[in-house]
Amino acid sequence: MAILQLVAVIVILVFLVKPLGAYIFHVFSNEPNRTDKIFGPIERLIYGLTGLKNRAEMSWKRYTLSLILTNVILVAVSYLILRIQKWLPINPNGIDNMESTLSFNTVISFMTNTNLQHYSGETGLSYFSQMAVIMMMMFTSAASGIVVAIAFIRGLTSKGKTLGNFFTDFVKAHTRLLIPMAIIVTLALVALKVPQTLSPTVQATTIEGETQLIAIGPVASLVSIKHLGTNGGGFFGVNSSHPFENPSPLTNVIEMLSMWCIPAALTYTFGRFARNQKQGWVIFSAMLILFVAFLSVVYTSELRGNPALNALGIDASQGSMEGKEVRFGIAQSALFTTVTTAATTGTVNNMHDTLTPLGGLVPLSQMMLNCVFGGDGVGLVNMLMYAILGVFLCGLMVGRTPEFMGRKIEAREMKLVAIAILAHPLIILAPSAIAFLTDLGKGAISNPGFHGISQVLYEYTSSAANNGSGFEGLGDNTTFWNVSTGLVMLFGRYISIVALLGVAGSLAAKQWVPETIGTFRTDTKLFAGILVGTVLIIGALTFLPALVLGPIAEHLTLLK
Repeated sequence: MAILQLVAVIVILVFLVKPLGAYIFHVFSNEPNRTDKIFGPIERLIYGLTGLKNRAEMSWKRYTLSLILTNVILVAVSYLILRIQKWLPINPNGIDNMESTLSFNTVISFMTNTNLQHYSGETGLSYFSQMAVIMMMMFTSAASGIVVAIAFIRGLTSKGKTLGNFFTDFVKAHTRLLIPMAIIVTLALVALKVPQTLSPTVQATTIEGETQLIAIGPVASLVSIKHLGTNGGGFFGVNSSHPFENPSPLTNVIEMLSMWCIPAALTYTFGRFARNQKQGWVIFSAMLILFVAFLSVVYTSELRGNPALNALGIDASQGSMEGKEVRFGIAQSALFTTVTTAATTGTVNNMHDTLTPLGGLVPLSQMMLNCVFGGDGVGLVNMLMYAILGVFLCGLMVGRTPEFMGRKIEAREMKLVAIAILAHPLIILAPSAIAFLTDLGKGAISNPGFHGISQVLYEYTSSAANNGSGFEGLGDNTTFWNVSTGLVMLFGRYISIVALLGVAGSLAAKQWVPETIGTFRTDTKLFAGILVGTVLIIGALTFLPALVLGPIAEHLTLLK
């Protein structure tokens, strides 16, 4: 029965890939289609109000600069709101202003699509801040990631030197994709008893006669976009393990599919742009193979239970249920853990800190690879980066100039790919080492030994991968952790975006190379295997030593 639950959700996802991927293609193809009649008037009004009358095609440099400047403006406005939220409207519970370094960490976290929370949502933010900052950034950061993917796809598949217009893509990502989908999911969650209200905290009397304050608010609307946008920041501190955010197994499935569907569907969109649907299915297959492998590890690990407790003769027939909700059980908890770190969403329905060592290895590994579906847009871009690397390595082995999507892969592209690949482990491992060497960093670790290493490694990995989940035993709301993780989130988001848009711009400017009998095909099962191998080899070379010191060593210790 448990295996059937896992298979059913995966099958539903597979059936969603084609229709949603085709819809996304029509949204961004810039060709007339039926959706123009519905959304065209709204978009023209937005363009008119914002002065975007001339929406010319952009070079990769102008496209990137437009994205970064837009994000900077949103960060500045959001920081101001958090610092003065006490005096702003829609604050029925009288929440105070947020501290400066925590405000910095929070706005960077949500603008980079990380949603790492060093605060508790129901006590740290007013309703106005939840909507005007958190929900707004959940839409805009997701839209930013999606348009990066679209621009990258255009660079690989089009025969022009431009990547489209950022502002047109940015508006369409909201009006035609994220907002309509969020409305549908919100209504479904409200129907399934997720709260959606602006009423203040509810006061209840317990059976002992004590007074208890129960936090509520505009929960359903935030939960919908936190998953669709692969954001992950919860309205409540315990995130999707809270019964108001995720009350039943049915809402659990809806939330998993919500955070998984756009990253998966973008592979089909890529195939449509490439005019070769096999290309898209190869990318999707490589992602799914990696996903199923990681899911198998975490499911079997949690089902077997904690080795140390098993050695004591304690009944482990239900598996390792520590930190998990009984209403979800091992299967849906393991699947949620795998989905949320594969799609780099970061929302949790169980506490990752309480996973068995090998179970905790899975979310860590997926965030380190950062391409097993990945976040909205950026996951596909990262996997295509590995595809380019795989083609390059194969070209070196046969002594032929590598080609991908009809363009030659040369030194400039590989230097930019190398920057993106090397930056990710650097901004994880270097800050982790600094944290262990300083009292400011070590003071936050609540667990001695190998698990403490995993705590710190997880925090920076989650920040660099723009995931946001955490091993919650870490005391991270300090100046050191707020600033250091804030910087890691910035570097993790924008270094790879700038480098890979540079790759797209470089390839777009090259002459189209016709396919010959000597062309290495990238739409075959062989290439899917090469792609999986490339991801795993690069991941092992960069991160295996750190994993050995953390979860692997902890597992071996428990076996003694």
